[in-house]
Amino acid sequence: MTEVKENKIQLLLIGLLLDGIGMLSFAIPGIGEFSDVIWAPVAGWLMTRMYKGKIGQAAGLVTFVEELVPGLDVIPSFTIMWFYTYVIAKRKK
Repeated sequence: MTEVKENKIQLLLIGLLLDGIGMLSFAIPGIGEFSDVIWAPVAGWLMTRMYKGKIGQAAGLVTFVEELVPGLDVIPSFTIMWFYTYVIAKRKK
């Protein structure tokens, strides 16, 4: 496998893991929403580290808001960003 392909797969797996962590707040009623206050800035920061540039910053902000707003934890923002980066944006080129 090439290094680029390995990096794509690695980012997808990390993204799936982070989306799973974000959804864990549903598993613990009451405490879960409090954990979102801690997870939201961490998730936003991680998104900006995984995807560089303005698109990564925008995704980090969206992820931060998505994790902070109750009930939106089901949105897999890391997976959506991976799909946008490696499928949709690649088609545009």
